[in-house]
Amino acid sequence: MSDLTMGVMYGVATLLIMFSGMPIAFALGTVAVTFMYFFMPASSLDTVTQNVYEEMASITLLSIPLFILKGAAIGKSPAGKDLYSAIHAWLHKVPGGLGIANVFASALFAAMAGSSPATCSAIGAAGIPEMRRRGYSPGFAAGIIAAGGTLGILLPPSITMILYAVASEQSLGRLFLAGIGPGLLLVGLFSGYAVYRARKEYRMALALHQDGGVKSAYLDDENFTFAQKVEMLPRVLPFLVLLTGVMIALYGGFATPSETAGLGALLALVLIAVVYKVWRPKDLSPLLMSTIRESTMLLMIIGMSLLYSYVMSYLQISQNAAAWVVGLHLSKWLLLLVILLMVVVFGFFLPPVSIILMTAPIILPPLKAAGFDLIWFGVVMTIVMEMGLIHPPVGLNIFVIKNIAPDIPLKDVVWGVMPFLGLMFIAVLLLCIFPGIATGLPDFSMGNR
Repeated sequence: MSDLTMGVMYGVATLLIMFSGMPIAFALGTVAVTFMYFFMPASSLDTVTQNVYEEMASITLLSIPLFILKGAAIGKSPAGKDLYSAIHAWLHKVPGGLGIANVFASALFAAMAGSSPATCSAIGAAGIPEMRRRGYSPGFAAGIIAAGGTLGILLPPSITMILYAVASEQSLGRLFLAGIGPGLLLVGLFSGYAVYRARKEYRMALALHQDGGVKSAYLDDENFTFAQKVEMLPRVLPFLVLLTGVMIALYGGFATPSETAGLGALLALVLIAVVYKVWRPKDLSPLLMSTIRESTMLLMIIGMSLLYSYVMSYLQISQNAAAWVVGLHLSKWLLLLVILLMVVVFGFFLPPVSIILMTAPIILPPLKAAGFDLIWFGVVMTIVMEMGLIHPPVGLNIFVIKNIAPDIPLKDVVWGVMPFLGLMFIAVLLLCIFPGIATGLPDFSMGNR
């Protein structure tokens, strides 16, 4: 059987099983084991569990359940609501300050939790009702929360970046640092759009009221005294100290990523016990069960994805696909465009975890041969996968928003996220023109490689 036929069969089998509705982890495992049975030595089936274990026996992957526990501890507490309320109080006088507050709160919460759905849920539960009460259109309110939630896979600690570091054999610390600049860039772009959109909606509300229409809540003044602003800080500052401490421990060389994850999880549990009195078994049970479910699901996907990639490599599918891409002799930037378009298409159906582990063996060798910095590409690929979190048909964050704001029509949510997709595309272009946005901080902190 030719290599082309084998590759086509592997791809078609994967698509058919995934579209059958089977969970992703079991779909990938089924394809891998089936091809092992028919096209690999019979003894290879005896090593399935060993292969999965060896692929997952990485000290870097150990940090994933710990970061999930840290995120669950913060996400299941009122920390997100308090963080949002404090930022809103300090920014309420800024034009579009409520929208900016949601972007900033999403960024800070994402940096603490490392999860896009958790960020959407925690900030959106408080932010969407407040924005709608203040007159913001439902689509805009939903869009800014959905887009802000995507920062959870870009700003460190990002579980997606942990997996990319494992798949690409790159430094996790350098990759985390590379995500900070682009993350701040997106925060700036989102905030700028929030100001523009809020001013536009304000002018429309004012014109309607002057024409004798109903007075929108946009036109109501809201004031916080300095004492009220200061009063909101004590509940927020401990979590900001936690974020700062984790970053210093990781980037200062005081702890490995796994040790940092363990430290962060422990401190998060201590903080919610002290600040929110969440320490009784009945209080801790939901967040521990959430951690177990999410960790199990994610690690199952990782294990089966790695087995899938192992079979693909054994059958020479990934090597031949990479050689074929190189053999096209595409220009450097056209090669990047083709690969990113492929990632976009995969994003219609697959979560970032599966995209990274399935495509890494194919796309990384040609990119490296073309002279691309794989750390820089990891950041660009992450932003493109962020777009997959808010565009149909899957758009995980869209459905998280529908869950917390079921009265907002799905059509409004989809149209609300479209401007943010455009802003992410602009961010990717800026990273291509100015790669130092991503590589500057790790090069400065850790030296040029």
